[in-house]
Amino acid sequence: MLLMRNLVFLLLFGLFSYSANAQVTVVKWSELEAYLAEDSDKVRVVNFWATWCAPCVKELPYFQAAHEKWGSQDIEVVLVSLDDVEIVEKRVAPFVDRKGLTAKVFLLDETDYNMFIPKVDDRWSGAIPMTLILDGNSDKRIFLEKELTQEELFTQIENIID
Repeated sequence: MLLMRNLVFLLLFGLFSYSANAQVTVVKWSELEAYLAEDSDKVRVVNFWATWCAPCVKELPYFQAAHEKWGSQDIEVVLVSLDDVEIVEKRVAPFVDRKGLTAKVFLLDETDYNMFIPKVDDRWSGAIPMTLILDGNSDKRIFLEKELTQEELFTQIENIID
């Protein structure tokens, strides 16, 4: 009986682990850069965050709400975790599951922040949370290096889609 319980636990844990890992895509800067540079008719809302950043964690539900509100339209919410790649399975993926995040989640596997930060935006000091809102149909670009309220986020999205 104990063996059966352990087997069931291992099977369920294995399924949970697979589900969690399926939600977080580990990428190098070159992959993220190419993704963000792709021709797209969509507005991309790109948030840089980490599980250890309290302001980041506080605002994540607002990005999820934006994904739920506009995700079926021409808006894509992209959450880019700056956590260490070593903790993706033990911390980041379970965190994404626990928070119910269904927006696209990348984990940026880079340790040379000075290499990619100015490429993301030359105004970015490297502080997080940081959000970019990119209009795929124009050169409109909103840079926000601060914690956002849901109202601020929604207003910025509405400003770029109007």
